[in-house]
Amino acid sequence: MATITIEIPDDLSEQLTQLGDRLPELLRQCVQQGVLPAHVYRYILDFLTSQPTPEQIAAFRPTPEMQERLSTLLTKNQSGNITPTEIAELNEYERIEHLAIMLKLGNLPYLTRPSNS
Repeated sequence: MATITIEIPDDLSEQLTQLGDRLPELLRQCVQQGVLPAHVYRYILDFLTSQPTPEQIAAFRPTPEMQERLSTLLTKNQSGNITPTEIAELNEYERIEHLAIMLKLGNLPYLTRPSNS
């Protein structure tokens, strides 16, 4: 394993120290390309930054293209004909679904509380 020395601000150093053993994995995630196409992440970010109403949050769904891809991945997974890359893609869709469920249930209060504007 390589050792890298960098200079960082003290406040960032404190935050990184709290990450402990998770730091190498978090760095890996930062430098690797996203598992899903960029437009999938953009779709989700555009929705979240639009300050959606509770009704819009409840109605939020993947695009038809995303639904079709997810269906394909699930079928391949069930038949045992899924590649490691496709497994990673399926896992990413599952993480996104979990976040959407948390958002819809109000478990992400900083996204679901009314704005004061």
